[in-house]
Amino acid sequence: MDRQKTVLIVEDEKNIVDILRFNLQREGYQTREAYDGEDGLNKARSEKPDLILLDVMLPRMNGFEVCRALRQAGDNVPVIILTAREEETDKVLGLEIGADDYITKPFSMRELIARVGANIRRTAMAAPAAATAAAGAMAVSGNLSINTESRQVFRDGQAIDLTQREYELLTFLASHPNKVYSRVDLMEQVWNYGYVGDDVRTVDVTVRRLREKIEVNPASPAYILTRRGVGYYFSVQE
Repeated sequence: MDRQKTVLIVEDEKNIVDILRFNLQREGYQTREAYDGEDGLNKARSEKPDLILLDVMLPRMNGFEVCRALRQAGDNVPVIILTAREEETDKVLGLEIGADDYITKPFSMRELIARVGANIRRTAMAAPAAATAAAGAMAVSGNLSINTESRQVFRDGQAIDLTQREYELLTFLASHPNKVYSRVDLMEQVWNYGYVGDDVRTVDVTVRRLREKIEVNPASPAYILTRRGVGYYFSVQE
């Protein structure tokens, strides 16, 4: 039987923590709680949770700083950013520093539980998928290559620093060359939930960030291309 998964809640509003704890425990998760960013970072490091729900506006250390510190230390625990602000810049920043997902307050508990489950499942599937990759390497196209064993991407032989989500999006598209996927398809295949509406913008943000890292000229991409009105695909020239 699989061990019980643990969610670390880092949130300074006690009533929100209480609601999250109740609903997560009802779904079978263990929970840990922290009420400021510094304590949240310490608990993330010491208790090794399976997922972190991380508020942005926190005392002592904000959520972006916590996420950045974890990623710089090589910790790839799934992080869902909780923000009360609708500003696109906050969502983009969260993705840029390595958050896996974001959800804007007020949120439905059903949606939050679905995202928690999807992100934990995605992480659980990543390890066996990497382990079974043939020879641990996938030559992609032109000057771009992926080593699926070390989960590294190279351009002209130089390693590129990608977030986990950027890496997974790239490897998914590259493993299905020239096949076009809609934003909803990618939400289902890479993000592991079919949530539509405003959240498909997450795909656009992640594609834009990925292009900035892997393309010689992001404004005129050679690898991840757009089929207007349909979606994205990884181009491999015959």
